[in-house]
Amino acid sequence: MEEITVQELYSLQETIAAGLFEGITYPWEALPKIHDFILKLGAGLSEEVYEKRGEDIWIAKSAKIAPTACLNGPLIVDEGAEIRHCAYIRGNAIVGKGAVVGNSTELKNAVLFNMVQVPHYNYVGDSILGYKSHMGAGSITSNVKSDKTLVVVKSENEEIPTGLKKMGAMLGDCVEIGCNSVLNPGTVIGKNSNVYPTSCVRGVIPSCSIYKKQGEITKRTGFFPVDMRE
Repeated sequence: MEEITVQELYSLQETIAAGLFEGITYPWEALPKIHDFILKLGAGLSEEVYEKRGEDIWIAKSAKIAPTACLNGPLIVDEGAEIRHCAYIRGNAIVGKGAVVGNSTELKNAVLFNMVQVPHYNYVGDSILGYKSHMGAGSITSNVKSDKTLVVVKSENEEIPTGLKKMGAMLGDCVEIGCNSVLNPGTVIGKNSNVYPTSCVRGVIPSCSIYKKQGEITKRTGFFPVDMRE
């Protein structure tokens, strides 16, 4: 499925973690590599721009961290990011430039590209969120199947076994997730797509789509955000 490759979903110049995706085809292949990648990248970060706080935690000096936020490593918070009141980062996380991790939001084994917003009561686990993607209040990624079997990414015509027990959602650039939506394990949403509030989403959603409900997906028309790769 070419439409859900790293190349099609993401603007790699919009993340400090571009090297994480070298040599892989599908973004979920990066999930088991996040821990070691952060340790290697963090050790080489400029001390003029970043400061090390605790074990394996690197925070840009220009980032805003609420005193009530709970941060666990390995973790990198890039320049201009904001970690708000009572955010909980469990580790193995990269928060991009200008990104927002908000009140009571939880991150675990996740990469947030630059300018991502997860600002209100979100759970983002074993997931990768592309440039300028946004999750509305209460929307979450579900990262484990109820029967605990391995996650399979499914489109209308194809299935790709991931070999992973835990995989949340892969959101392409400029994806908008409506409030209180659930993104089921193995969800992949193409760039410039919108998901209606209170949706239950699974499988592959093509780029430039509007997801209204299961079986009802329309194409977007009109203005799209700039594709940063052009």
